[in-house]
Amino acid sequence: MPRWLPRAMVLALALFACYQLGEWAFHQLITLLLNIVIAFFLALAVEPAVSRMAARGMRRGLATFLVFFGVMLAGIGFVVMLGSMLAGQILTMVDEFPKYLDSVISWVNHTFNTELSRVEVQDSLLRSDWLQKYVQNSASGVLDVSTTVLGGLFKLLTIFLFSFYFAADGPRLRRALCSVLPPARQAEVLRAWEIAVDKTGGYLYSRGLMALVSGIAHYVLLVVLDVPYAPALAVWVGLISQFIPTLGTYLAGALPMLIAFTVDPWYALWVLCFVVVYQQFENYILQPKLTEKTVDIHPAVAFGSVVAGTALMGAVGALIAIPAVATLQAFLGAYVKRYDVTDDPRVHGHRDRRASALARLRAALRHDRNRTPPPGAGHDA
Repeated sequence: MPRWLPRAMVLALALFACYQLGEWAFHQLITLLLNIVIAFFLALAVEPAVSRMAARGMRRGLATFLVFFGVMLAGIGFVVMLGSMLAGQILTMVDEFPKYLDSVISWVNHTFNTELSRVEVQDSLLRSDWLQKYVQNSASGVLDVSTTVLGGLFKLLTIFLFSFYFAADGPRLRRALCSVLPPARQAEVLRAWEIAVDKTGGYLYSRGLMALVSGIAHYVLLVVLDVPYAPALAVWVGLISQFIPTLGTYLAGALPMLIAFTVDPWYALWVLCFVVVYQQFENYILQPKLTEKTVDIHPAVAFGSVVAGTALMGAVGALIAIPAVATLQAFLGAYVKRYDVTDDPRVHGHRDRRASALARLRAALRHDRNRTPPPGAGHDA
């Protein structure tokens, strides 16, 4: 046996063990890594406000605390407002449920010539097997729901802590990163950081504009239909539809439909139609234009980045895909060598008439040459 073979086998086994250990650690820490990525982009979003307050003489830690306190206060106020509204509407629906049930039973009796009564329907519902199974499953799932809520709160606290440290210690973090790089690389890192701050702020600015437009449009509809809590519902639709990817549109439209149903069932249908039509307007007209202006990327690239981010990281990837791709595109644009475009009609989507005429002439000459018999062919025949 060669002397190097045992050492090579031991080295191969050690590398394989390190790979397995790294893969196990990565899968165990994937949730923490995602939280750190979200916290980093949140810190980039509040960086302009914190830097502006720090430039006026305020301590950076205090400025970061005030910004996050304002964001948290607005979020808590929004949740409390919607919670009180939703609780009031649930109580109203519970009080009006017998009337709705009577109207449904009368419509069924009149349409299908039946003789149903509300007492019989209630007794059949209370004695049904599916209701008992649902109650049992709900009772057993209370612990799971509580665990999920506590896990979500812990995750939210982790994200806020990391984002606070990233924003408050931003200059120190940049100095620590630049201290291990040569001067040329330091300039590139600082430029990339600045681009990331601008693109993330532009993305949030575009989302805020779309939330404002969506809220105003739905507010007008709800006022016309005389649906209660129109301002709160408009704020709900604007924020949820823009800042919760993929499922935000459906979550945003469900609550106004539910409230409108308590007023008139036909109003819920009108709200559904408006939500669908407005969503198409936003997807194909409003969002591409605003994204192109604020983030400076092509609408097709923005759509593709959201799809790719969702496939890779789920809802988190969909939320941070556009600012990440915009940052990468702006950073790489400085290192891609560009040339002057030739003055050719085909660049503008037009055909070159001279080239096409020359091609037709060559095809005609080739066709005539193929039809002309070679010399002496007739005498041989």
